[in-house]
Amino acid sequence: MINLIFAQNNPQPDGGGAYLLIGVSLMMAVWYFIVIGPQRKERKKQQEMLARIKKNDRVMTVGGILGVVVGVKDNEITLKVDESNNVKITVIRSAIQRVLSEGEAPPEVR
Repeated sequence: MINLIFAQNNPQPDGGGAYLLIGVSLMMAVWYFIVIGPQRKERKKQQEMLARIKKNDRVMTVGGILGVVVGVKDNEITLKVDESNNVKITVIRSAIQRVLSEGEAPPEVR
């Protein structure tokens, strides 16, 4: 008798789990194409830019420091930041945010 009452209160699943699995899989695929894919593409583009840095490139660091590359070692880049006083700093390669093209002004801070 108790088993009959318990069975009536807890019906057996009717196959809705398959729809749930398909829905979750579809959401994960959409998430990948909207978020993960573009991030990977941007990271690859940034790594390629960092690999191509060479002497006499004008660069901007993530801290907003502008300078001209005067030396490139494995993971270190030496920048000349002041011509008149010959001030140089050394930063790690990943601290370079972008290479500025000839005559390009640095981006505005908002």
